[in-house]
Amino acid sequence: MSALDGLYQEVILDHSKRPVGKGSLEAPEGSLTASHHEFNPSCGDEIDLSIAVDPESGRIDGLAWDGQGCSISMASASILSQLLRDERLTVAEAQERIDAFREMIQGRGEGEPDEDLLGDAVALQGVSKFVMRVKCAMLGWVALEADLRQVEAQRR
Repeated sequence: MSALDGLYQEVILDHSKRPVGKGSLEAPEGSLTASHHEFNPSCGDEIDLSIAVDPESGRIDGLAWDGQGCSISMASASILSQLLRDERLTVAEAQERIDAFREMIQGRGEGEPDEDLLGDAVALQGVSKFVMRVKCAMLGWVALEADLRQVEAQRR
C-alpha cells in the first residue's frame, strides 16, 4: 500500500468515526429547505440528508444528515458535509461538485479527479474499482442532488 493510499484510508476512517454534519438541520429563518431519504437496497445503507438554502443568493446555509451503513457511505456523507460547510457553495456549485464526484467514482480509477473541486472526497476514488461499493459512496451525493432539485423548484 502506498503512503497516499494509507492517507486516504485514514481520511475515510476518520470521517466514519467522527462524522461532520450528522444531526438535525438548523435552518436560518427564511431559508428554503429540502430533505431526501436515499436507500441502497443492495447493502441496506440509508441516509436522510437535509439542506437549507438562502433564497436570494442560492448559497447553501446548512446541511445535516443522519443515516446508517458502512464506513464508506458514512464517510462520504461526512466529507460532503465538510466540503459544503467549508466552501459555502451555491446550488450550482454544489451540483458541479456532485457531477465531478460522480465522474470520479464511476471512472473505475481512470483519470485524475479535480482536488480543487472535491477536496477530501478524492480519498474515495479507490472505491470506483469496486462496483458494489460505488452506490455506497454515492448515497449522500444522490440525496443532496435530490434536495437541490427540490430547492430549485421552490425558487421558481
